[in-house]
This record gives sequence, structure tokens and C-alpha cells, in this order.
Amino acid sequence: MLCAFEFKNRIVAPEHDDSDSDDDDDTPELRLARRERRAAAAFIEALTHRDVRGALAGHAGYVDATRAVLLDELVQRIPPERFTFELAPDIEVDSELIARLVTLHARRYRFVLDGVTQADETLAKLLPYAEAVKIDLRHISRALLPKFASVLKSAGKLLIALGVDSQADFELARDLGFDRFQGYFFALPHASSTRRPSAPRHALLNLLKLLSADPTVAQLEAELKLNPVLVMHLMRLANSSAFGLGHKVTTLREAINATGTNRIARWTQLLLYADGRKVSLEDDPLLQLAATRARFMELAVGQLPEAGRDVADAAFLVGVFSFVDAVFGGTLESTLDALTMSRTIREAILHRAGPLGRLLTVVEQLERAAWDEVDVVCAELAPFTTSTAAALALAAGEWAGMADHHAEAEGLERIED
Repeated sequence: MLCAFEFKNRIVAPEHDDSDSDDDDDTPELRLARRERRAAAAFIEALTHRDVRGALAGHAGYVDATRAVLLDELVQRIPPERFTFELAPDIEVDSELIARLVTLHARRYRFVLDGVTQADETLAKLLPYAEAVKIDLRHISRALLPKFASVLKSAGKLLIALGVDSQADFELARDLGFDRFQGYFFALPHASSTRRPSAPRHALLNLLKLLSADPTVAQLEAELKLNPVLVMHLMRLANSSAFGLGHKVTTLREAINATGTNRIARWTQLLLYADGRKVSLEDDPLLQLAATRARFMELAVGQLPEAGRDVADAAFLVGVFSFVDAVFGGTLESTLDALTMSRTIREAILHRAGPLGRLLTVVEQLERAAWDEVDVVCAELAPFTTSTAAALALAAGEWAGMADHHAEAEGLERIED
């Protein structure tokens, strides 16, 4: 279950800043300190922005906190109930920083030691002030890991496994008593063993095939009647307050007419990713990632020249089906064949071809905070920019996290396996 997001920040320096101009009394150290203070202030301001809070969608936010951020008085504008500060393993630790941590801790701020791979002096100094320790599975000695984890657990610390990218990583950390896990294992195709296809999902696949053929209401009604679970969800969707019909929908045909094939299609696409376990949609990592990608693609393509409604619909499909093999297993190509996707959508997903393929690359790199790669692709999509992409990613995250409150998705529920 999804329990938190980590924000990956990038400080963009202005092309020219008068305060950095040479001064007879300036030293390189003073200029560096000024730049660090400006970066800290910008970072703190960003965390208080509505879009950032919205993207959390009720979850906790983990953020890298530099020394300059922690020492800045403005840091207290950041709500402690929403954000946890991560302390890097190379942060400078002295009496000033320790005193600041004590002050902030008294004001209910929480700290996590990030990227820990060994027991060193920095860890010893900061451990009393941290509620959790992130241990990087990719770089710690596997021989050292069991003892290290045991000692930290005995000290009453939450253990977070960082870099969980495989089933073996997850099982190792779980068996050692780790409390939380961070990594792409939970939302990418190699996690397919935990999400085996179920009968309801195949019913969803059949429904998607029918929807792609522009069906009549009678055809939709006949297909839906084959699975009472889908009928129940559609009735909930049609009767959600977002539609504002003013009366209760009581028949399946009326529900189809009230909802419309476009909304039914989008609802069906997202339901493909809903886990069979008792996990709410906002806590399901794969569904959240799929919904965020799809919404990002839809918003981003609107920023490109000559993007019409059909292109926006195609963009949403590219995002939502970009890792559908995580649900059905098998190859991505064979799954797309089964879904009868158009050539444009297939080429964008399989080969990153065309503008939709380039936008898919952008959102993939954003997920990894690979800013240099984002810069390169955005330059190819000019006037689309990295700044625009980052802003749209936040908007898409908010939409995905609150999906069951939107008119297009309200009524989404877990499909019982």
C-alpha cells in the first residue's frame, strides 16, 4: 500500500542575478552561502504551494532537506504534519545543526536519515533525532545488512528499504523486519507476479475491446450484463454526485446513457490496474502511477501545437497502457495487440515514436528525477519546457490521487478477484 511520496526537487538558478556580482569584500564562500540561502528560500516556498500539497493527495511527503533549508527560519512555514525531512549522509553535522534539529523536533518536525549504507560518525550523531532510517539496498554490504537492521530496530527506529527493485529485494527487506519499502518494484512490469489476471480483469479487457469499436447502447448493455460486478460499479458511477442528474439512475441502459462511452472507457482503463486486495485506489501504487502518467500525457499534449481532442484521447491511452503488461503478464506488444490499439499509440508505447512517444519519455524520466534527460526531450518538443513538464506532473499527481472525486472517475472501486 502506498504510504508516502518522495519529492525530487531541482533548483534552477536564474541566468543572471545582480546579488552575485563581484564585490571587493566578497569571497567565493560568501557568494556560495548567498546562493544556498536563495535556493533554500525557493525550495521552502515551493513546498507551501497549493499544487505541491495537492499532489500529495493526503499522503505524507518526504523531502531532501539541506543544511541551509533546516537553518532558514522560513522552514517553519512547511506544515510538519505533511512533510518529513530527509537528511543526506554527507550533511555537515555540528553543534549548530544539532541545536536546530532539537528545536524543529520540539515543533513536531520529523527526520529520516537518507541513503545509509554504513555505520559512521554522521549516523551516530544524527540517529537520536531521526524517527526512521533509509537503508540503500543497492550499496550496502549484504553481509552487514542483517546485523545493521537488527541494531537499528532495537534502537526503536523505523526501517525503510531504499532501492527495492525486485522481488528478491522486497522479500529480503521484509524478512529482516523493514517497515516500509521504496522502489519501482511495486509499480512496474516485474511486479506482475503479485497481480495475476483475474476473471473481472478479463471482463474489463473484453469491455475495452468493445468500446474501441464504437458500440451501440444495446451492445454495451449486453457485454456489461455478463459481469454483475461491472454493472454495480457503473451504477455507482452514474449515480455519483459529480454527474448532477437530479434523480437516481435505476437501470443499466440509463446508466450507460448518463455516463457516456468516453467516461466508461476511461473508468474501465483505470480499473484494469486496481488490485484485487483490499486496497483503496489512492493507496494502490500501480493504479496511481498509471493514472498520473495518463493524466500527464493528456495535459502535456495540449501544450503542443495543433493538438486536437483526438490527440488528447490518444495521449491518455498511451499513458494508461504504457505498462499494462504489469497487469496481464506476457509481453507489452502482445497485450497491446489484444487491446487492438491504433498504430500511433502502439508506436508511441513500444518505440517512443512521434510526439506522444517523446512525451511518454518525458514523464518516465520525471518519475526518476532524471532532469538532464527531461531537458533534452523537452528541447525537441519546444516550446514545451522542463518547467511546464514539472508543473503538469504535479497537476497530474493531484488528479490521480483524487480520482474518485472527479466526474470522469467517481465511482471507481476495487474489483473483487
